[in-house]
Amino acid sequence: MIEFTTAPATLPPGERVYAVGDIHGCLDRLVTLHEIIAEDIADRPAERITLVHLGDLVDRGSDSAQVVDWLINQPPVPADEIVNLMGNHEHMMLSAVAGTDKEAPSQWLMNGGADSLLSWGISRTVPPGEWASRIPRQHLIFLRDLAISHQIGPYLFVHAGIRPGVPLDQQSRMDMMWIREPFLSSRADHGVVVVHGHTPKREPIIQPNRIAIDTGAVLGGALTCVVLEEDKVGFLQS
Repeated sequence: MIEFTTAPATLPPGERVYAVGDIHGCLDRLVTLHEIIAEDIADRPAERITLVHLGDLVDRGSDSAQVVDWLINQPPVPADEIVNLMGNHEHMMLSAVAGTDKEAPSQWLMNGGADSLLSWGISRTVPPGEWASRIPRQHLIFLRDLAISHQIGPYLFVHAGIRPGVPLDQQSRMDMMWIREPFLSSRADHGVVVVHGHTPKREPIIQPNRIAIDTGAVLGGALTCVVLEEDKVGFLQS
């Protein structure tokens, strides 16, 4: 049973959103969380359901390739729409395998990329120039096609956050994937409530202008899903 509290914004009646925080290659937790979400939908049907994954699907955990494959093949969640966002770790990975930036491979390896390579069966001894050819094309296309942001009513879903004081239609891709400050400390009204991950905390954070749900699944914390409906907010975890 979800314990709901008052949300900082209101969705139209009949609309529900499930948004999942940073997965980081934790397939078992993701599969369990999808099962919990599916059970909640079965118990409490809604007119329109959207499932959002907030990025950082890969790196640090042991099953990045398997997480990508699971999402490509559609999780067993009866949602009307599934939205997958790009995090800074997907951005680093794509830069590393593209071969256009000499510094990108080492940056990615230092930030969990080695674990991702192993999940695709690629040893660290394989030169970066061969990485792209050893990752399934379908996986690379999926990662390249990830959205940067998605808005549902008064909620904006992004991986990291937005830059305070900048109109929504002028926000940069880099900020939405990478920003921490001045976003995290801002108390400004952004015109939307930003739902994001990227910065791990022990528990989800609800503020008038943002909801943070990276609870450090790969660091031993929970994998968190925020549930938004009407003027309520609650959480599911695995």
